[in-house]
Amino acid sequence: MISIRFTKMHGLGNDFVVIDGVSQAIDMSSTLARKLADRHRGIGCDQILLVEPPTIPDVDFQYRIFNADGSEVAQCGNGARCFAKFVRDQKLSGKTHLKVQTHAGILELHIDGGEDIAVVMGVPIFEPSGIPLKRNDVQTLYPLNINGTIYQLAALSLGNPHALLQVDDIANAPVAELGPQIERHPDFPEKVNAGFMEVVSRREIKLRVYERGAAETQACGSGACAAVVAGIQQDLLDSSVTVYLKGGQLDISWQGEGQAVTMTGPATTVFQGRIKI
Repeated sequence: MISIRFTKMHGLGNDFVVIDGVSQAIDMSSTLARKLADRHRGIGCDQILLVEPPTIPDVDFQYRIFNADGSEVAQCGNGARCFAKFVRDQKLSGKTHLKVQTHAGILELHIDGGEDIAVVMGVPIFEPSGIPLKRNDVQTLYPLNINGTIYQLAALSLGNPHALLQVDDIANAPVAELGPQIERHPDFPEKVNAGFMEVVSRREIKLRVYERGAAETQACGSGACAAVVAGIQQDLLDSSVTVYLKGGQLDISWQGEGQAVTMTGPATTVFQGRIKI
């Protein structure tokens, strides 16, 4: 049996168990991640975030993410902001600009001392093979057959795959019904995060996300970025957009193809503790 120090955090209600793997030895596995994420028998969270020393030069940390179902994923925007606050609060680094190694590439985190943290999320990937999506050519919208009904969805990757469906009324969007069907659709061989987007104006959208491996969450940072990118590509949105999610709001900016997406928003510490495994 081992005792693990952890911090419970959230980004707009998307909640995390954050673990310092720099000063304590952690052998994270899918089984351990599921135990920690269990809301009845563990700590409870949407994702586990593991802070580790880097394995490549010229970066500050490695950042690993495990979903509640135990699967390891490459990207989590809300988690990245919590990661930055955790590193600062735990005095693991005094830098205001961090470079962090992830399975999706290098993330840049900017901490200005205030409540909000900016994350450079990387350049969107539109090639179907890079999402991945079983299509041959890049399209603005892809037809997806679900039980005989054709839905037109945008699709892209920001280190993790996203499919975006525009809806007229976010409050009544069929997230619980359609979300898991989009997530597990055979056209997405590694599953997908399913976003439901209502365009309020050219600078505002409302968004709900059924996350791959976690079901619907209070907020999804990479999903907010993907929704804004998809909206800009369809000429529905300007380059800077406020995204309203169940848990709060994020500010997303994207200057167009070939450019990185920047996300700005808060991160909150809930409590610290130890758990014996």
